[in-house]
Amino acid sequence: MNKEIDATMQIDTTLLHAELVEAATAPPVEPAKLGRKRDHTRDAEILDAALDVLAESGYAGMTIDMVAARAKAGKATVYRRWASKGELVIDAVSCMKRDEVAPENLPDTGTLRGDLTANIKTRTIEEGVRKMRIMSGIMSMISQDPELAEVAREAIIEPRASVNRLYFQRAIDRGEISADTDVERLVMVNQAMASYRMLVESKPITREFLLGVIDGVILPAVGLKPKRP
Repeated sequence: MNKEIDATMQIDTTLLHAELVEAATAPPVEPAKLGRKRDHTRDAEILDAALDVLAESGYAGMTIDMVAARAKAGKATVYRRWASKGELVIDAVSCMKRDEVAPENLPDTGTLRGDLTANIKTRTIEEGVRKMRIMSGIMSMISQDPELAEVAREAIIEPRASVNRLYFQRAIDRGEISADTDVERLVMVNQAMASYRMLVESKPITREFLLGVIDGVILPAVGLKPKRP
């Protein structure tokens, strides 16, 4: 009987030792984190509100309070997601709606002028003006932040340049303009002139102005005479 008790106690001691060893070598358990999970469902509204405030007030005049009020969100909600105004602006510009259109969905009129003018629509002009105001609002910040400069180029400048680039390449492929055309310089002409008109001269961007750029600057630059319909 005593032998059985001794054997049982030895087994229990062995199991207890094994459990202690396992407990000592196990990785520490992370304590449960308190607080609510971040709610990202309103991110899109907040980012869009940030772009509106940026376009209206510029980076220097923009505040988190203004963005929260425009988005109808609590200031704490915005700060939980973005620690600073700079982070919010970079995210907002990064998430701007890209004017990415599949090449097959772009107008193909058979002429360079026709393609360039086909995109002059009221909605397109309004979106372009908003983007120019946003770019103007972050110019001071861009000079100090290379990351934002690249983000702004990809979101604001490159989408329109890529469309123009395709139109020029079509014109080269069909022999309408020379293969030596300086495409990379010309794809920026309409954006550059529109920006100067709006931001420096404080004049509106109209269909007539954009047609004047095409007929008076771009087409002569590639050796074409405008053929008005």
